[in-house]
Amino acid sequence: MSGRAGILGAAFVLEHVPGLVRYGSKPSREHARLPEVAAALRTYEEALAYPPHQAFIGNLPPEALWDTPRPWWQSPTRGKRRGRFGELMPQREYYELLAELDQFDLVRLNSEPDEAAGEIPLFDDGRVVGAFASAHETDESLQAHVLLENLCCKATGVHALRFLLDSAGVEQDEVEYAIGCGEEAVGDRYQRGGGALAKAIAEACGLTQASGSDTKAFCAAPIHALIEAGALVESGAYGRVVVVAGGSLAKLGMKFQGALERGIPILEDVLAGMAVLVGRAESSGPVMRLDAIGRHRIGSGSSQQALLTDIVLRPLEKLGRKITDVERYSTELHDPEITEPAGGGDVPDRNYRMLAALAAMRGELDKAAIPAFGHDYGLPGFAPTQGHIASAVPWLPHALARLNTGELRSTMLMAKGSLFLGRMTQLWDGASITLEV
Repeated sequence: MSGRAGILGAAFVLEHVPGLVRYGSKPSREHARLPEVAAALRTYEEALAYPPHQAFIGNLPPEALWDTPRPWWQSPTRGKRRGRFGELMPQREYYELLAELDQFDLVRLNSEPDEAAGEIPLFDDGRVVGAFASAHETDESLQAHVLLENLCCKATGVHALRFLLDSAGVEQDEVEYAIGCGEEAVGDRYQRGGGALAKAIAEACGLTQASGSDTKAFCAAPIHALIEAGALVESGAYGRVVVVAGGSLAKLGMKFQGALERGIPILEDVLAGMAVLVGRAESSGPVMRLDAIGRHRIGSGSSQQALLTDIVLRPLEKLGRKITDVERYSTELHDPEITEPAGGGDVPDRNYRMLAALAAMRGELDKAAIPAFGHDYGLPGFAPTQGHIASAVPWLPHALARLNTGELRSTMLMAKGSLFLGRMTQLWDGASITLEV
């Protein structure tokens, strides 16, 4: 076991940013409805008491949500800012973090925006509390809105990595490489996605001995990045690697129309960040089964059955196991109270039913057990719709805690990605990694 890669720690954070919801891709294109949006936003206290958020930062087991009456936004829990695995930062502090990390005089707190110069206002509790500047008159990639997306991604990643370094007691000089797996692609008009956010995040966290690069694969990127980090560690190229990602400003308020139509709060008012430390597995700790990773092959086709065959069945066959031999599966963990009002249904439940149906087809599960498969082998959705971060990885710190105590023996993180969004291919993508003790 000593030569195998393991996950040594993980942190997941949230930033409550109702003032930035107007800059989400969907609300920003619905100017006439911004007053309705503003009226449906939550206070920090309401966001703090929201049960899925408390599960996300580690104050509540995700499974507790199954026993929590719905709607969850009407069943507040005792909200704590800091959890075992992260914290929920209020907006004003987040603005201060943006200002701290800004190296180009983009964030101007306590200033009125010069809209003629391309600046956009920063709001807090309905009031303008600062401005965010453009960095170029004509380069679309350096306009204020795009740079705000990029800096928000950097800042949430920094928040998560700082929390991880502090909570895991990791010396900064011990980390040799950083892999970014967020959705923002930083660049300018000549190369729109060449910038390495991983290196920018590592710099802000004092990782002076680290280098870094970014991995892009839409929602499956965190799993790809974890596999890459594990491979770098097992090969001996690097001793310790961090996988980091910040939140997606564009996805704030993405499904606000469904919320407004049903008279519920806009729950997509938080950004999310993640940081995971990969290194040599400790003697009794969980290992990453890099000998049995799941990968969606180009030649497999894009049906859901083909995808599940590649990312679940094939790695399990390598290990000589059945679907029901894995104790807990983590998939797209989108909060159903966000997706259901918009017509998207309960995403994790749908995925677990497909996996259960596959197990039944193989004679590994009774058909009558399909409806209960998600409860027995899966998890309720508890992550905000932050794309890549919602896809499997929010379960990771919970899983590590249980693997380290022996409460859990095995878990598989499985993610899917929509590569066709970029209009370069019709393919889906998928990847999985199994952890076990």
